Amino acid sequence: MSQLGHVSAVNMSRQSSAAGSLLSSQSAWRDGRCFVSGQKNALSFGGSDSMGDKLKFPVANSAGMRSRKDTSHLKVVCVDYPRPDIDNTVNFLEAAYLSSSFRTAPRPKKPLEVVIAGAGLAGLSTAKYLADAGHKPILLEARDVLGGKVAAWKDDDGDWYETGLHIFFGAYPNIQNLFGELGINDRLQWKEHSMIFAMPNKPGEFSRFDFPEVLPAPLNGILAILKNNEMLTWPEKVKFAIGLLPAILGGQSFVEAQDGITVKDWMRKQGVPERVTTEVFIAMSKALNFINPDELSMQCILIALNRFLQEKHGSKMAFLDGNPPERLCMPIVDHIKSLGGEVRLNSRIQRIELNEDGSVRCFVLSNGTVIKADAYVFATPVDILKLLLPENWKEISYFKKLDKLVGVPVINVHIWFDRKLKNTYDHLLFSRSPLLSVYADMSVTCKEYYSPNQSMLELVFAPAEEWISRSDSDIIDATMKELAKLFPDEIAADQSKAKILKYHVVKTPRSVYKTVPGTEPCRPLQRSPVKGFYLAGDYTKQKYLASMEGAVLSGKLCAQAIVQDNELLQAGSEKRVPEASIA
Repeated sequence: MSQLGHVSAVNMSRQSSAAGSLLSSQSAWRDGRCFVSGQKNALSFGGSDSMGDKLKFPVANSAGMRSRKDTSHLKVVCVDYPRPDIDNTVNFLEAAYLSSSFRTAPRPKKPLEVVIAGAGLAGLSTAKYLADAGHKPILLEARDVLGGKVAAWKDDDGDWYETGLHIFFGAYPNIQNLFGELGINDRLQWKEHSMIFAMPNKPGEFSRFDFPEVLPAPLNGILAILKNNEMLTWPEKVKFAIGLLPAILGGQSFVEAQDGITVKDWMRKQGVPERVTTEVFIAMSKALNFINPDELSMQCILIALNRFLQEKHGSKMAFLDGNPPERLCMPIVDHIKSLGGEVRLNSRIQRIELNEDGSVRCFVLSNGTVIKADAYVFATPVDILKLLLPENWKEISYFKKLDKLVGVPVINVHIWFDRKLKNTYDHLLFSRSPLLSVYADMSVTCKEYYSPNQSMLELVFAPAEEWISRSDSDIIDATMKELAKLFPDEIAADQSKAKILKYHVVKTPRSVYKTVPGTEPCRPLQRSPVKGFYLAGDYTKQKYLASMEGAVLSGKLCAQAIVQDNELLQAGSEKRVPEASIA
């Protein structure tokens, strides 16, 4: 694979093929490249208001006082890779066609005014594509920050902390199209095509699945699995392959039929060794839905495997080059506004008021403001929607099924250390810890968070059901104990090695919907049975489940339904005019 562009430091003892020299701390990013100046004493690296908490620690020996010897074990290697060739894949072209349908749709004689609750990716996507189709979205966000589940905040030191650790896959065609439509493809920092797992039985060591560039899918994925002999034995690989054979041969209909069984039970049923679940699918389950394989629906795993194995670059990962509100959400907002739409922060919906026929009369905000429109969209998490459902709707089957969809708790942890950690990669890492899911050294993987002297680990703490009500200090203590196993030479639970400079803990009591067996039939279509009322969100019916890709696709499908209903909604709007004038 061509190794172009950005540079990063890695543990010299673990990557003997690394090339280059140590870079100065005065290195700087300009135009997506790393410029270097002189001395060899440092490194350069590639490229709700109550939810986040922080604590600073006084550190006597700060990173600025460290000797040159502290960084001498690192080498510089190329790490950010060119954007993969995904534009001609079937899924990308299908997503591109759906996007183009909004731009080429007949211009409405009178644009619909559509009020959308929630400025996460689902709401932003709905508004963007409605604006593309010539309508006027009015996007309302309860908080003072964009992004929903990709929201982030800046602390007093100017450092960002996020709701979650977000990865952009090659198998996310609607996300990839969105970046292209906004002209921000260069904001994704693509990494090498690998999956890297920590080895719990060998503290400080990792096992890799490297996908060869020269092979098409699914051969590149098969070879990546076959070449890894550290996590699974050959007999386990053979039994795993035989167990998966029905899913491969059965296609989408087989995959959808697996919603009623957990990952753990499915593996047993197919004769797959228990160690396969332990070695691979605990980590994968927690990464996909923040829960363990004894809870997760097997359908979720099979959908992910299908995307990753059927597309050559499906499992290739990219990091956003900075904080999501500014680097992703604001370009969408700018696009919406440029086409006449509106985006309003600090606009929390207090209740949904109905007409006599059960349709929506208006949204009433917490400050008393009344918002009326031709159509209404709820693009909030499903748990918020359920809290605000009018009593008249709760016995309608479409809404009653939502009771089975419940958000899963998750905790995102950020820890700034007083030194540059060496036992890491410029990539997403699967911790295989009982408490942690995935993590990354964001001072290496993300251009905006780059630091030559200090590591900032961002970690997903999951499953979090038993921890969501615990104190931040308890969570940090537990995290440090796990990190001591991942960094045995550099981190100790008592901070006798690397010192914590500060941390942020972001708790989301109800995140993506919990994909347990039996939930698939409960996921609603974007068009509700109530005239003029629509839903968007990753929990709604779309083929990418609970993910950023699912959220964006749900927004497109919601916008599509509204555009298709244009004449019906226009007729309803005309009927309401006399009533409004009388009132």
